[in-house]
Amino acid sequence: MRYTISVALASLLAGPALAEVPRVVTDLPPVHSLVAQVMGDLGEPDLLLGQGADPHSFQLRPSQARALANADLVVWIGPEMTRWLERALEGREGEELRLMQVEGTHLQDFGEGAAHDHAGDAHDHADEGHDHAGDAHDHADEGHDHAGEEHDYGEHEGHSHAGLDPHAWLDPENAQLWLAAVARELGHLDPGNTATYTANAEAARAALAELDRETAARLEQAQNQPFYVFHDAYGYFAGHYGLTVQGSVSAGDAAAPGAAHLADLRAEMAGTPRCIFPEAQHDAKLARQIAQETGAKAGPALDPSGSTLEPGPQLYANLIRGLADGILSCVAP
Repeated sequence: MRYTISVALASLLAGPALAEVPRVVTDLPPVHSLVAQVMGDLGEPDLLLGQGADPHSFQLRPSQARALANADLVVWIGPEMTRWLERALEGREGEELRLMQVEGTHLQDFGEGAAHDHAGDAHDHADEGHDHAGDAHDHADEGHDHAGEEHDYGEHEGHSHAGLDPHAWLDPENAQLWLAAVARELGHLDPGNTATYTANAEAARAALAELDRETAARLEQAQNQPFYVFHDAYGYFAGHYGLTVQGSVSAGDAAAPGAAHLADLRAEMAGTPRCIFPEAQHDAKLARQIAQETGAKAGPALDPSGSTLEPGPQLYANLIRGLADGILSCVAP
C-alpha cells in the first residue's frame, strides 16, 4: 500500500513538470530535426512544413495558425527563407529564435561556394541570438485571430536569389552552433530541464561533428569535379566541403528559368562532361533534357530541405548523408 501511494504521489508531482515543457513550433524539416534532438524525451516540436510541403507555395492551415499562436517558442531560419512566416507571427506572444541571427552563424551570399574558414570569419549578419516576439514585431494587430481562417502566406513567394543565401542549415557547423542556441532558449523557458537540454544538445553536436568528419572524407574525391544543380541552394554545402557548383538551371525556387539563361547554360555545358542534378519537388524533365542535349550525366534528384525524408531527430543526418550520396553517385571519378 505504501508503495502504491508513493507511486501515485510521484506521478502527481511529475505532472506539472511535464506540462511546463515549452510548446515549440519549427518551420523546415532540418530545423525540426535539430530541435527534436535537443528536446529529446521531454517533448516533440511541431513542424509546419511536413513531408512533401513546399515553402514557396504554402498555405497555413487553421490548426497550424493555432499552434503558432499558442507556441512558447518558434524556431525558424528567418524571413530570408520563409517571409510568409514573419507575417504569420505578427502580434503573437511568445519567443522566437531566428537561426540566421544566432551569433557566430556562417552566412554568405548566393554564388559564394568557395571553401571557408569558420574560425576566422567575422559575421556581420549575426549580431543577435534571438528576437523576443514583443521586441521584433509591431503589436498593432495583436487582436487578429489566426485560428479561424485559411492563410495564403507564402503563395508563390520564392525567396530572392540575390544577396544573402538563406540555406544556411546546409553547413553542418552552423547546425552544431544552433543546437546550443536551441538548448539555451529552451533552458530559459524551462529552467527545471536546463541540464537535460544542454546534455542533449552536446550529444547531438558530438554526433554531428562525427558525421561532418565522415562526410568530408567521403567528398574529397568530388572536390575537383564541378557540377550543375537545379537551383542555387547548395552554396553552404559546397563551400563547407570544398565542392564546385558550376551553375544552376534556375535562379529561384519558384521561378521558371528564362530562355536566354537556358541557352547560355546549354552553350556552357556543351561538350564538357559534367553532372547535372535535378531537385526534389521540381520536375526532373528539364535537367534530364539538358543532360541529353549537352552530353552531361544526369544525377539523382537532390533534396536540400529534406522534404522527401521522414521527419524526426534523424532527418538532419539523413539529409547530409543523402546529399553526399547523390553527388558522389554522379561525380566520383
